[in-house]
Amino acid sequence: MNRVATHVLPPLLLIGALAACSTTTPQSASTTVPTAASGTAKPTTASPTPTGPPAVPEPTVDGACPYLDTKFVQEANGQLVRKVRLSADQPDPACFFYANETEVQLSVWVYRGDVKTAKAIVDRAAPLDSFPASVPEGWKGGSLYDDKGSVYAVAKLGNAVVVSSNQQQTVKGRRVTEAVVANLKLGY
Repeated sequence: MNRVATHVLPPLLLIGALAACSTTTPQSASTTVPTAASGTAKPTTASPTPTGPPAVPEPTVDGACPYLDTKFVQEANGQLVRKVRLSADQPDPACFFYANETEVQLSVWVYRGDVKTAKAIVDRAAPLDSFPASVPEGWKGGSLYDDKGSVYAVAKLGNAVVVSSNQQQTVKGRRVTEAVVANLKLGY
């Protein structure tokens, strides 16, 4: 798993667990929830406890990223890509670009669905105390970095793009995000 995600996710999971322990009980409501295996949305009834955003995708199979060229990723992130793995999500699998056999140098997660979930995905990846991100035009989110890498996450309408890099410069994630949005024609 990406080192930034490993660094950021444990505190976020703790916050999610604490939120699940709240004393208020939301009413059940019909909603559309994306299924992890198929990536398609199906109607379901929400349980009385909050479910939050979908799980962070994991690499499951080797393959070529359908919306990002490997050479572009090499240039944008400044490292040679040794292999690419994909998640099982469809129609847009998350793409994991490896610097070597085990280290993910850059990962990209695209979500298409409802506005609330898209915002929750971005808020989880780049929390409210991160630096604001607003590129591409009309997209909103955040970016952050530490000694292990960076994250650039933005949403618009019901779409979200989260880019994690093992490089500290968030401009690399921003550049990749712009390419993903353009290649998939998201938010137009």
